[in-house]
Amino acid sequence: MKRKRTFKKMRREASLIMARWLGKLSAPFDYAFLTDDVPMAKNYTHLEWFEKLVAKYNKPGMRILEIGSREVTPRSVIRSKRFENAEYIGFDFYAGPNVDVVGDAHKLSSYFKNGEKFDLIFSTSCFEHFAMPWVVATEIDKLLKISGTVFIETHFSFSAHERPWNFFQFSDMGLKVLFSPAMGYRCIETGFDNPIVGRFSNKAAKYLRGSLLKSLYCHIEFYAEKMEHISDFDWQQVQLDEVVGDTKYPAPPVN
Repeated sequence: MKRKRTFKKMRREASLIMARWLGKLSAPFDYAFLTDDVPMAKNYTHLEWFEKLVAKYNKPGMRILEIGSREVTPRSVIRSKRFENAEYIGFDFYAGPNVDVVGDAHKLSSYFKNGEKFDLIFSTSCFEHFAMPWVVATEIDKLLKISGTVFIETHFSFSAHERPWNFFQFSDMGLKVLFSPAMGYRCIETGFDNPIVGRFSNKAAKYLRGSLLKSLYCHIEFYAEKMEHISDFDWQQVQLDEVVGDTKYPAPPVN
């Protein structure tokens, strides 16, 4: 049994090596997997958003809250050191490096004093792990100043990770709904980043095997400003057009 598991592992590793090699050969054709109707991140990209937030908010008098602040990868930058001129608070579900407050983001406001507000609240690679992200959005709203900003980076297309708490993946429209004009927000910028090339494997249903997939992106970036405070906001009272704007689900073709 052990020998069988070892062979299976070796076969899987060999397959991954071959897949990487084939991927490099096909890389010049990756542009074919992009589509014009999917907006790419422009100013707040995966590699640039943090430095831009530091440049804007690392100033005396600014209050900054990071949700999911715990350092979990060796190359992470201790963000409290990058915001040394501002008041930075790191919030996470577990204690650890760069964490000031431990708690559940679904009850975020309960860990802070009544009336306590922030100029910037941001989170990266966390919203996919929230069981009820719409609840977290309302909790963020309770702590954000009017004219304050929220920045969210999360996943649109990505492999399963940190299971079992890998609940959702998000699009630009999904994040616009969570922080919509109905809650008092104006989207400054949202867009996708880090394109992925995909296909269905030979383990998929026969009619799907080998089919190529376009418009896959690892990250979605979302940056918005709080324009006003909506008292007693209630998701049950929100109308569809308040969160989707002038967009519509694509109409069926006319015969």
